[in-house]
Amino acid sequence: MRKNDALLSQIDWPLFIAFISLLIFGMATVYSVAFNEEHPNIFSFSEKYGKQMLWLGVSLFLGLLIFLIDVDIYRKFAVPIYIFTLLLLVIVLFMPPINGARAWIGIGSMGIQPAEFAKISTALLLSKYISGLMIKHQTINTVLTAVGIIMAPAILVALQPDAGTLVVFSSFLFVMYREGMTFDPIILKLVNRIPGINLKSTWVGNHFIPLLFIVVVLAVLTLIIGEVEFSIGFLPGIIIKGGTGIIITLAFLFLLAFLYIRRFGTKRDRASLTFIIVFGFVFMTALSSSVSFVFSKLARHQKDRIEMVLGLKEDPNGKDYNRNRAMAAVGSGGTFGKGYKEASVSSVESNHVPESETDFIFCPFAEEWGFFGSVFLVFIYLFMLMRIVFIAERQRSSFNRIYAYCVAMILFYHFAINIGMNIGFVPVIGIPLPFFSYGGSSIMSFCIMMFLLLKLDSQRKDVLR
Repeated sequence: MRKNDALLSQIDWPLFIAFISLLIFGMATVYSVAFNEEHPNIFSFSEKYGKQMLWLGVSLFLGLLIFLIDVDIYRKFAVPIYIFTLLLLVIVLFMPPINGARAWIGIGSMGIQPAEFAKISTALLLSKYISGLMIKHQTINTVLTAVGIIMAPAILVALQPDAGTLVVFSSFLFVMYREGMTFDPIILKLVNRIPGINLKSTWVGNHFIPLLFIVVVLAVLTLIIGEVEFSIGFLPGIIIKGGTGIIITLAFLFLLAFLYIRRFGTKRDRASLTFIIVFGFVFMTALSSSVSFVFSKLARHQKDRIEMVLGLKEDPNGKDYNRNRAMAAVGSGGTFGKGYKEASVSSVESNHVPESETDFIFCPFAEEWGFFGSVFLVFIYLFMLMRIVFIAERQRSSFNRIYAYCVAMILFYHFAINIGMNIGFVPVIGIPLPFFSYGGSSIMSFCIMMFLLLKLDSQRKDVLR
């Protein structure tokens, strides 16, 4: 009895309450949006809300088991768990496609989506690997190994294909950066091969976030400008595709900077600027060409979604129907909403918003509870994310800290992208809202992820490494 009381006292109750609140709101929203008058009982397993209740019950039972298992088990079995999920990701590639993707393994009338559980296994193994390193003595091999842990399941997910889950795997790169693992060793080795250069460090490690932001902005500008063929006058055989306008703009700015330095600067300034100019042109050419190449390899519907978000194409009643209807549903809620079970635009029965119980679950919630209800829901998610970061920073064990940051980044990606899809800020890529969206694999994986975090945190004082 005392042991149970001690365990309960160590649980982070603010996070637990936020977590359970989201589960309750999510279940209530699924019941509302998929309500069938012929089967009003929430435990009617022939309806989606009945199945969701079943999955939720299984998830809570698994959470109880997690709390009964010794916390060190998760570190010891991180590798077998990771390998097992990789095998599932391989097996799923041989399953019959559903909605154009091989992402589910059928079990009777039910099915599981291995990619959802691969996020957990990747987080565990990445935590185990990085926690066993001396970050100050990282090498190319250690960085590439960490990237390999992330890339192995990501590649298998890309083969399904599942663009939404694939994007989420990039969240682990931020965890690596938080733990001091950058691409500096690789960059240093490559740059130092140039005769006369012997760098001790690069600026990538200290400027990772600004650099990533610049890359994203330039990539978007490349798509907005479109593919423009540009032939260099004295080398007529060379063609640069995509992002030419950016390169020309940079050339003009570099020219102005060069003239200024030549007039007022020193030899060292001119040498540094020359290196920056050369690097800038190579970087921009490579980036714009890479973005154009990757974009050209996307499926037609994926290209359409990106172009519509960027305003390059309009088709509100055709290919952009989902996003258009989602924004209409969110907006129809007004300030205070229409009331519980009063959603009209986003209900399953009206079918104005496809997948309103899964990827677009935020629409019926916003329609029922309006602007203030939506803000309240966003506040709960933000509180949860900040609480997880707080929990991560108080851990004695580096394994626990890294896992907590993995959970924070996974939840942030899902939360930001899903709501962004619902309000038209990001392309529709099919990604569930944590603890809300209908789906067995989704609800179970998020619950397991959260219960693991709560369990690790509850025994933080007993773990020193």
